Amino acid sequence: MIRKHSEQTIVQVENPQNGQGQLEIHRILNSEAELDGKGNAFNHCFLAPGSSLGYHRHVGTTETVYVLSGQGDYTDENGEHTLIGPGDVTFTDDGQSHGILALGPEPLEVITLVLYKKI
Repeated sequence: MIRKHSEQTIVQVENPQNGQGQLEIHRILNSEAELDGKGNAFNHCFLAPGSSLGYHRHVGTTETVYVLSGQGDYTDENGEHTLIGPGDVTFTDDGQSHGILALGPEPLEVITLVLYKKI
């Protein structure tokens, strides 16, 4: 399969996960079937400057975030804040919580992968 950039589904989300501002999602793979039933999201995302992905808990899923560009304030399961930037990876396990705030003048650009937790 080849999916050209022009064929990707793009979704605009206001106040993502009860955060603030705007998140633009480019769906790299569009469905659970395209992830072979192992997850539900493989996305290229842009969190607008000053916008936040609200602090939320993962239930039955894990999430890996790879930062391509921009800077962010990542809040982990323990409420601790860490500055993240290009090349950094975050991992949120099943049952854990996290949130992200885009810092600086440019969007926080990331690749996200949400997989189901194997039982």
